[in-house]
Amino acid sequence: MFFPRKMAPALLSFCQWHCRHRRHLGAVSKLSVREALASVEGSPNSIKLQGWVRSVRSQKDILFLHVNDGSSLESLQVVAEPNLKTSALTFGSSVEVIGKLVKSLHKKQNVELNASDIKVIGGCDSYDFPFKLKERHPPEYVRQYPHLRCRTNTFSSLLRVRSKATAAIQDFFQSNGYIHIHTPIITSNDCEGAGELFQVQATNWDHGQSDKSGFFNVPAYLTVSGQLHLEVMSGGFTRVYSFGPTFRAENSQSRRHLAEFYMVEAEISFTDSLDDIMQVIENLFKSTTTALLSQCPEEINFFSKYVSVGQKDRLEQFLKKKFVTMTYTEAIEVLKDAREIFHYKPEWGCDLQTEHERYLVKHCGNVPLFVINYPYDLKPFYARDNEDGPQHTAAAVDLLVPGIGELFGGSLREERFDVLLSRLERLGLTDTYQWYLDIRKFGSVPHGGFGMGFERYLQCILGIDNIKDVSPFPRFPYSCLL
Repeated sequence: MFFPRKMAPALLSFCQWHCRHRRHLGAVSKLSVREALASVEGSPNSIKLQGWVRSVRSQKDILFLHVNDGSSLESLQVVAEPNLKTSALTFGSSVEVIGKLVKSLHKKQNVELNASDIKVIGGCDSYDFPFKLKERHPPEYVRQYPHLRCRTNTFSSLLRVRSKATAAIQDFFQSNGYIHIHTPIITSNDCEGAGELFQVQATNWDHGQSDKSGFFNVPAYLTVSGQLHLEVMSGGFTRVYSFGPTFRAENSQSRRHLAEFYMVEAEISFTDSLDDIMQVIENLFKSTTTALLSQCPEEINFFSKYVSVGQKDRLEQFLKKKFVTMTYTEAIEVLKDAREIFHYKPEWGCDLQTEHERYLVKHCGNVPLFVINYPYDLKPFYARDNEDGPQHTAAAVDLLVPGIGELFGGSLREERFDVLLSRLERLGLTDTYQWYLDIRKFGSVPHGGFGMGFERYLQCILGIDNIKDVSPFPRFPYSCLL
């Protein structure tokens, strides 16, 4: 019998044109801009490059393009015959370029792409496009276009650093034996006790007016911290951490606050020393920052040149020096002796304000500063009682950094059942946290932990003034774009 459908592939395999065409396609490999720029010499094989046009310059005998795909701060220069220029080939358009990498005459690039074909995938009206060629737009302007700002050098650089920082933090914990725990986003707990919560309700849940319990049968909220859930897990693992979104319904438009942000949190069992917690904090900060200086040199140099002059030098100083430590009581004395006039008068028993934190860091030589042993009544119920006097303190610590203020917050946790029960009774929280008391009954151990605001960390290392400029899609009061 004759089977034309089965014979067609067989016939094509003997077709010389088809074989040549197939070999031609196989010779075209797809490269990213970063991979192409890493080439020291040209290549005899054709490559395919896809990205967005950062500049177009057409001369009588030659066409120059710069194409970027987000993999690198630097764009790749494309050189082509002028007849490949079309009206659709404009700044901002997306393109697919096929050609060969050749050694560049340009001193700043090893190679350039000698194009044999340029295909415009998506046109861009450069007149209406909000970002203009060779213009450095202020962050307030760029912030208005969250759907397009990844196309700017500053924000694309930020996102690459953010990605590498995420990986470096994960690598730190994984290489030090920590177990990654996915703590819930929806919770019935208010870890911080501040009441700044987003309540969760189902839009289609209607079981009559008599049913006040809601979808979960208890009031439910977006988490403000994964700490309490990590403490649960620290009853079976000696080292645990989480890295996920947290939410605060704080009516603040400050440069330091978001309604949605990422937190890095860790709990360490079998420790009764605040020094142990502080050492992990310092190691995490230095390990992650060292990785970024090594893996993102172009981006760090870019921010150090255009956003916060000298930032790279400051980071290198952070890494060389041992972090400073002082008690809360000592910090208050330093503030009281200061010649500077503060908006909030420093008094023992009052929380440190941003102006106080920044002054203390400056006073200590602009290196990260640990402040320890805060007033007991300032800290949440889970902070361990130092049982000291006459000024009653808790075994708590904050790490203050230049330009930001508080970056890390941590404490030893109150593992003693009777002490914890007494405090929960005074606060009227015994029924709410009965489960928290339970984990003190069954093999409880001394333990402690900390949390770091990831966006604040990015502000710190890149010298970015406003926290809204380090989040891909910032959420804050009266703003939830996209």
